[in-house]
Amino acid sequence: MNIAAYMSWCLLDSTQGYYPTRDPLGVDGDFITAPEISQMFGEVLGLWLINAWRGMGKPTRVNLVEYGPGRGVMMADILRSGQLDKDFFKAIRLYLIETSSALEAKQAEQLASCGVPVNWVSRLEEVPQGPVLIIGNEYLDCLPIRQFIMNDRFKGNDGWHERLVDIHPQNPDKLIYSISTAPISRADQALLPSNIEGFKNGDLLETSPGLAQVIETLEARFKTDSGAALFIDYGPSENEFGDTFQALKKHKKVYPLDEPGYADLTARVNFGHLKDLAIQAELDTFGPCPQGQFLSRLGIELRAVTLSRSAPNSKEKIARQLHRLTDVDEMGNLFKAITVQSKSLPSPLGFADQ
Repeated sequence: MNIAAYMSWCLLDSTQGYYPTRDPLGVDGDFITAPEISQMFGEVLGLWLINAWRGMGKPTRVNLVEYGPGRGVMMADILRSGQLDKDFFKAIRLYLIETSSALEAKQAEQLASCGVPVNWVSRLEEVPQGPVLIIGNEYLDCLPIRQFIMNDRFKGNDGWHERLVDIHPQNPDKLIYSISTAPISRADQALLPSNIEGFKNGDLLETSPGLAQVIETLEARFKTDSGAALFIDYGPSENEFGDTFQALKKHKKVYPLDEPGYADLTARVNFGHLKDLAIQAELDTFGPCPQGQFLSRLGIELRAVTLSRSAPNSKEKIARQLHRLTDVDEMGNLFKAITVQSKSLPSPLGFADQ
Protein backbone atom coordinates (compact mmCIF):
# COMPACT_ATOMS: atom_id res chain seq x y z
CA MET A 1 0.00 0.00 0.00
CA ASN A 2 1.11 3.59 -0.41
CA ILE A 3 1.93 5.69 2.64
CA ALA A 4 -1.38 7.55 2.51
CA ALA A 5 -3.29 4.28 2.81
CA TYR A 6 -0.97 3.14 5.62
CA MET A 7 -1.49 6.38 7.56
CA SER A 8 -5.25 6.22 7.13
CA TRP A 9 -5.35 2.63 8.35
CA CYS A 10 -3.07 3.24 11.34
CA LEU A 11 -4.69 6.48 12.45
CA LEU A 12 -8.36 6.11 11.61
CA ASP A 13 -9.38 2.42 11.64
CA SER A 14 -12.55 2.37 13.72
CA THR A 15 -11.51 -0.55 15.95
CA GLN A 16 -7.70 -0.52 15.92
CA GLY A 17 -6.79 2.98 14.75
CA TYR A 18 -4.69 5.34 16.84
CA TYR A 19 -7.17 8.22 17.15
CA PRO A 20 -10.47 6.37 17.64
CA THR A 21 -9.07 4.24 20.48
CA ARG A 22 -7.11 6.55 22.79
CA ASP A 23 -6.36 9.99 24.23
CA PRO A 24 -2.86 10.70 22.87
CA LEU A 25 -2.32 14.12 24.44
CA GLY A 26 -0.50 15.36 27.51
CA VAL A 27 2.37 14.23 29.69
CA ASP A 28 0.94 10.72 29.96
CA GLY A 29 0.22 10.54 26.23
CA ASP A 30 2.45 10.69 23.17
CA PHE A 31 2.71 14.43 22.45
CA ILE A 32 1.84 17.90 23.75
CA THR A 33 0.37 20.65 21.57
CA ALA A 34 0.50 24.43 22.02
CA PRO A 35 -2.85 24.73 23.85
CA GLU A 36 -1.62 22.19 26.40
CA ILE A 37 1.52 24.28 26.93
CA SER A 38 -0.29 27.51 27.86
CA GLN A 39 -3.75 29.01 28.05
CA MET A 40 -2.34 32.10 26.31
CA PHE A 41 -2.32 30.32 22.95
CA GLY A 42 -6.06 29.76 22.79
CA GLU A 43 -6.86 33.08 24.43
CA VAL A 44 -5.17 35.18 21.73
CA LEU A 45 -6.76 33.01 19.03
CA GLY A 46 -10.07 34.01 20.59
CA LEU A 47 -9.17 37.62 19.85
CA TRP A 48 -8.38 36.63 16.25
CA LEU A 49 -11.83 35.08 15.91
CA ILE A 50 -13.57 38.15 17.36
CA ASN A 51 -11.78 40.33 14.82
CA ALA A 52 -12.68 37.96 11.97
CA TRP A 53 -16.34 37.94 13.04
CA ARG A 54 -16.41 41.72 13.08
CA GLY A 55 -14.89 41.75 9.59
CA MET A 56 -17.78 39.55 8.43
CA GLY A 57 -20.23 42.24 9.52
CA LYS A 58 -21.03 40.87 13.00
CA PRO A 59 -23.57 38.22 11.94
CA THR A 60 -26.07 37.34 14.68
CA ARG A 61 -25.30 33.63 14.13
CA VAL A 62 -21.88 32.21 13.28
CA ASN A 63 -20.82 28.60 13.06
CA LEU A 64 -17.50 28.20 14.89
CA VAL A 65 -15.82 25.00 13.68
CA GLU A 66 -12.69 23.32 15.01
CA TYR A 67 -10.85 20.58 13.16
CA GLY A 68 -9.22 18.08 15.52
CA PRO A 69 -10.13 19.72 18.85
CA GLY A 70 -7.99 17.45 21.04
CA ARG A 71 -9.23 17.55 24.62
CA GLY A 72 -11.18 20.77 24.04
CA VAL A 73 -8.58 22.81 25.95
CA MET A 74 -7.92 25.29 23.15
CA MET A 75 -11.62 25.84 22.51
CA ALA A 76 -12.25 26.43 26.22
CA ASP A 77 -9.53 29.10 26.19
CA ILE A 78 -10.90 30.60 22.96
CA LEU A 79 -14.39 30.87 24.40
CA ARG A 80 -13.10 32.46 27.61
CA SER A 81 -11.52 35.33 25.69
CA GLY A 82 -14.44 35.32 23.25
CA GLN A 83 -16.63 36.61 26.06
CA LEU A 84 -14.83 39.95 25.78
CA ASP A 85 -17.33 40.66 23.00
CA LYS A 86 -20.75 39.66 24.31
CA ASP A 87 -22.40 39.86 20.90
CA PHE A 88 -19.76 37.56 19.39
CA PHE A 89 -20.15 35.06 22.19
CA LYS A 90 -23.93 35.11 21.86
CA ALA A 91 -23.67 34.46 18.10
CA ILE A 92 -21.55 31.30 18.39
CA ARG A 93 -22.82 27.86 17.45
CA LEU A 94 -19.94 25.47 18.07
CA TYR A 95 -19.16 22.44 15.88
CA LEU A 96 -16.28 20.06 16.63
CA ILE A 97 -14.96 17.78 13.87
CA GLU A 98 -13.68 14.70 15.71
CA THR A 99 -12.97 11.04 14.86
CA SER A 100 -12.06 9.80 18.35
CA SER A 101 -14.79 8.77 20.78
CA ALA A 102 -12.21 8.89 23.58
CA LEU A 103 -11.37 12.52 22.81
CA GLU A 104 -15.00 13.41 22.25
CA ALA A 105 -15.71 12.40 25.83
CA LYS A 106 -12.84 14.63 27.03
CA GLN A 107 -14.20 17.53 24.95
CA ALA A 108 -17.69 17.09 26.36
CA GLU A 109 -16.29 17.24 29.89
CA GLN A 110 -14.08 20.25 29.16
CA LEU A 111 -16.84 22.24 27.45
CA ALA A 112 -19.79 21.17 29.58
CA SER A 113 -20.27 24.66 30.98
CA CYS A 114 -18.76 26.72 28.17
CA GLY A 115 -21.93 28.75 27.61
CA VAL A 116 -22.49 27.98 23.91
CA PRO A 117 -24.27 25.11 22.13
CA VAL A 118 -21.75 22.31 21.33
CA ASN A 119 -22.22 19.87 18.45
CA TRP A 120 -20.05 17.06 17.08
CA VAL A 121 -19.79 16.32 13.36
CA SER A 122 -17.52 14.18 11.21
CA ARG A 123 -16.97 16.70 8.39
CA LEU A 124 -17.56 20.33 7.47
CA GLU A 125 -20.41 19.45 5.11
CA GLU A 126 -22.51 18.49 8.15
CA VAL A 127 -22.28 22.00 9.61
CA PRO A 128 -25.46 24.02 8.83
CA GLN A 129 -25.30 26.77 6.23
CA GLY A 130 -24.42 30.27 7.40
CA PRO A 131 -21.37 32.40 8.19
CA VAL A 132 -18.52 30.19 9.38
CA LEU A 133 -15.24 30.58 11.25
CA ILE A 134 -12.90 27.59 11.11
CA ILE A 135 -9.81 26.85 13.16
CA GLY A 136 -7.39 23.93 13.21
CA ASN A 137 -4.22 23.54 15.28
CA GLU A 138 -1.94 20.62 14.40
CA TYR A 139 -4.62 19.11 12.21
CA LEU A 140 -3.07 19.33 8.74
CA ASP A 141 0.08 17.42 9.75
CA CYS A 142 -2.06 14.34 10.42
CA LEU A 143 -3.48 14.23 6.89
CA PRO A 144 -2.19 11.22 4.92
CA ILE A 145 0.74 11.89 2.59
CA ARG A 146 2.21 10.19 -0.44
CA GLN A 147 5.94 9.99 -1.11
CA PHE A 148 7.62 9.94 -4.51
CA ILE A 149 11.28 9.17 -5.20
CA MET A 150 13.12 10.39 -8.30
CA ASN A 151 14.43 7.31 -10.08
CA ASP A 152 15.67 8.92 -13.30
CA ARG A 153 15.90 12.70 -13.42
CA PHE A 154 16.46 12.72 -17.16
CA LYS A 155 12.88 11.51 -17.61
CA GLY A 156 11.47 14.55 -15.81
CA ASN A 157 8.16 13.83 -14.08
CA ASP A 158 8.15 10.37 -15.64
CA GLY A 159 11.10 9.60 -13.37
CA TRP A 160 9.04 9.77 -10.15
CA HIS A 161 8.18 6.40 -8.54
CA GLU A 162 5.96 6.01 -5.48
CA ARG A 163 7.34 4.83 -2.15
CA LEU A 164 5.27 2.01 -0.68
CA VAL A 165 4.86 0.06 2.56
CA ASP A 166 5.47 -3.65 2.05
CA ILE A 167 5.93 -6.88 4.01
CA HIS A 168 9.48 -8.02 4.67
CA PRO A 169 10.19 -10.99 2.35
CA GLN A 170 11.89 -13.02 5.13
CA ASN A 171 9.77 -11.84 8.06
CA PRO A 172 5.99 -11.55 7.53
CA ASP A 173 5.63 -9.74 10.89
CA LYS A 174 7.87 -6.86 9.79
CA LEU A 175 7.01 -3.93 7.51
CA ILE A 176 9.54 -2.29 5.19
CA TYR A 177 9.62 0.44 2.56
CA SER A 178 9.69 -0.45 -1.13
CA ILE A 179 9.52 1.51 -4.38
CA SER A 180 7.02 0.91 -7.16
CA THR A 181 8.61 -0.47 -10.32
CA ALA A 182 6.35 1.70 -12.49
CA PRO A 183 6.50 5.50 -12.70
CA ILE A 184 3.60 7.45 -11.24
CA SER A 185 0.62 8.07 -13.51
CA ARG A 186 0.01 11.28 -15.42
CA ALA A 187 -2.91 11.96 -13.07
CA ASP A 188 -0.55 11.77 -10.09
CA GLN A 189 1.98 13.94 -11.90
CA ALA A 190 -0.68 16.62 -12.21
CA LEU A 191 -0.97 16.69 -8.40
CA LEU A 192 2.73 17.48 -7.88
CA PRO A 193 3.64 21.01 -6.73
CA SER A 194 3.99 23.16 -9.85
CA ASN A 195 7.28 24.86 -8.98
CA ILE A 196 9.54 21.89 -8.17
CA GLU A 197 12.84 22.00 -10.03
CA GLY A 198 16.49 21.08 -9.66
CA PHE A 199 15.70 17.55 -8.50
CA LYS A 200 18.26 14.76 -8.72
CA ASN A 201 18.18 10.98 -8.50
CA GLY A 202 17.18 9.80 -5.04
CA ASP A 203 15.30 12.99 -4.11
CA LEU A 204 12.10 12.35 -2.15
CA LEU A 205 9.03 14.53 -2.59
CA GLU A 206 5.96 14.45 -0.37
CA THR A 207 2.43 15.42 -1.37
CA SER A 208 -0.71 15.52 0.75
CA PRO A 209 -3.95 14.62 -1.06
CA GLY A 210 -5.72 15.79 2.09
CA LEU A 211 -4.61 19.39 1.58
CA ALA A 212 -6.39 19.47 -1.77
CA GLN A 213 -9.49 17.97 -0.16
CA VAL A 214 -9.47 20.61 2.60
CA ILE A 215 -9.22 23.42 0.05
CA GLU A 216 -11.97 21.88 -2.11
CA THR A 217 -14.22 21.72 0.95
CA LEU A 218 -13.50 25.34 1.86
CA GLU A 219 -14.00 26.46 -1.74
CA ALA A 220 -17.44 24.85 -1.85
CA ARG A 221 -18.42 26.33 1.52
CA PHE A 222 -17.17 29.84 0.84
CA LYS A 223 -19.06 29.99 -2.46
CA THR A 224 -22.31 30.12 -0.49
CA ASP A 225 -21.30 31.42 2.94
CA SER A 226 -18.95 34.10 4.17
CA GLY A 227 -16.12 32.53 6.13
CA ALA A 228 -12.49 32.35 7.20
CA ALA A 229 -10.27 29.43 8.16
CA LEU A 230 -7.13 29.66 10.29
CA PHE A 231 -4.68 26.75 10.40
CA ILE A 232 -1.57 26.53 12.57
CA ASP A 233 0.87 23.69 12.04
CA TYR A 234 4.52 22.84 11.50
CA GLY A 235 6.27 22.79 8.15
CA PRO A 236 8.14 24.83 5.53
CA SER A 237 6.86 27.97 3.81
CA GLU A 238 7.94 26.67 0.39
CA ASN A 239 8.21 23.32 -1.36
CA GLU A 240 11.22 21.25 -0.31
CA PHE A 241 12.56 17.75 -0.79
CA GLY A 242 13.05 15.25 2.03
CA ASP A 243 11.37 12.59 4.15
CA THR A 244 9.38 14.17 7.02
CA PHE A 245 7.15 11.17 7.76
CA GLN A 246 7.51 10.45 11.49
CA ALA A 247 5.99 8.59 14.40
CA LEU A 248 5.76 9.70 18.03
CA LYS A 249 5.19 7.48 21.05
CA LYS A 250 5.60 8.63 24.65
CA HIS A 251 7.11 11.91 23.38
CA LYS A 252 9.89 10.13 21.49
CA LYS A 253 10.36 9.49 17.79
CA VAL A 254 9.97 5.86 16.80
CA TYR A 255 10.20 4.05 13.45
CA PRO A 256 6.96 4.79 11.54
CA LEU A 257 6.48 1.17 10.40
CA ASP A 258 6.80 -0.35 13.88
CA GLU A 259 3.66 -1.00 15.94
CA PRO A 260 1.04 0.35 13.50
CA GLY A 261 -1.87 1.88 15.37
CA TYR A 262 0.14 2.50 18.56
CA ALA A 263 1.98 5.71 17.60
CA ASP A 264 1.00 9.09 16.18
CA LEU A 265 1.94 9.49 12.51
CA THR A 266 2.53 12.96 11.05
CA ALA A 267 4.42 14.81 8.33
CA ARG A 268 5.40 18.44 7.83
CA VAL A 269 2.78 20.60 6.14
CA ASN A 270 3.81 22.04 2.78
CA PHE A 271 2.43 25.55 3.27
CA GLY A 272 3.65 26.67 -0.13
CA HIS A 273 1.57 24.00 -1.84
CA LEU A 274 -1.41 24.73 0.43
CA LYS A 275 -1.28 28.40 -0.54
CA ASP A 276 -1.00 27.52 -4.26
CA LEU A 277 -4.09 25.31 -3.98
CA ALA A 278 -6.05 28.09 -2.26
CA ILE A 279 -5.04 30.63 -4.91
CA GLN A 280 -6.08 28.22 -7.67
CA ALA A 281 -9.46 27.92 -5.93
CA GLU A 282 -9.72 31.74 -6.04
CA LEU A 283 -9.75 32.06 -2.26
CA ASP A 284 -8.00 34.87 -0.42
CA THR A 285 -4.92 33.65 1.46
CA PHE A 286 -2.71 35.29 4.09
CA GLY A 287 0.56 33.82 5.29
CA PRO A 288 2.17 31.51 6.02
CA CYS A 289 3.49 33.49 8.95
CA PRO A 290 5.86 32.07 11.61
CA GLN A 291 3.93 31.23 14.78
CA GLY A 292 6.09 33.47 16.95
CA GLN A 293 5.40 36.55 14.84
CA PHE A 294 1.72 35.67 14.51
CA LEU A 295 1.18 35.28 18.25
CA SER A 296 3.15 38.44 18.98
CA ARG A 297 0.91 40.42 16.63
CA LEU A 298 -2.10 39.04 18.52
CA GLY A 299 -0.65 40.39 21.77
CA ILE A 300 0.59 37.26 23.51
CA GLU A 301 3.41 39.13 25.29
CA LEU A 302 0.89 41.57 26.76
CA ARG A 303 -1.24 38.63 27.89
CA ALA A 304 1.84 37.07 29.55
CA VAL A 305 2.49 40.30 31.46
CA THR A 306 -1.12 40.43 32.64
CA LEU A 307 -1.06 36.81 33.81
CA SER A 308 2.28 37.34 35.59
CA ARG A 309 0.91 40.32 37.48
CA SER A 310 -2.17 38.38 38.60
CA ALA A 311 -0.08 35.33 39.61
CA PRO A 312 3.43 36.53 40.62
CA ASN A 313 4.46 33.06 41.81
CA SER A 314 3.92 31.74 38.27
CA LYS A 315 5.96 34.44 36.53
CA GLU A 316 8.87 32.16 35.62
CA LYS A 317 6.55 29.42 34.41
CA ILE A 318 4.64 31.86 32.21
CA ALA A 319 7.93 33.15 30.78
CA ARG A 320 8.97 29.59 29.90
CA GLN A 321 5.63 28.96 28.22
CA LEU A 322 5.93 32.16 26.19
CA HIS A 323 9.47 31.25 25.17
CA ARG A 324 8.41 27.79 23.98
CA LEU A 325 5.51 29.12 21.92
CA THR A 326 7.30 32.07 20.27
CA ASP A 327 11.09 31.65 20.26
CA VAL A 328 12.66 30.87 16.88
CA ASP A 329 14.59 27.95 18.40
CA GLU A 330 11.41 26.44 19.87
CA MET A 331 8.00 26.52 18.13
CA GLY A 332 8.19 30.10 16.94
CA ASN A 333 9.68 29.52 13.50
CA LEU A 334 8.96 25.87 12.65
CA PHE A 335 5.23 26.35 13.20
CA LYS A 336 3.31 28.58 10.80
CA ALA A 337 -0.12 30.21 10.62
CA ILE A 338 -2.12 30.59 7.42
CA THR A 339 -5.59 31.97 6.72
CA VAL A 340 -7.84 31.01 3.81
CA GLN A 341 -11.04 33.00 3.50
CA SER A 342 -13.85 34.03 1.19
CA LYS A 343 -13.44 37.01 -1.08
CA SER A 344 -14.10 40.62 -0.02
CA LEU A 345 -13.41 40.13 3.70
CA PRO A 346 -10.92 42.46 5.43
CA SER A 347 -7.35 41.29 5.98
CA PRO A 348 -7.22 39.04 9.06
CA LEU A 349 -5.42 39.97 12.25
CA GLY A 350 -1.82 38.82 12.70
CA PHE A 351 -0.52 38.63 9.14
CA ALA A 352 1.02 42.09 8.83
CA ASP A 353 2.53 44.60 11.21
CA GLN A 354 -0.37 46.12 13.10
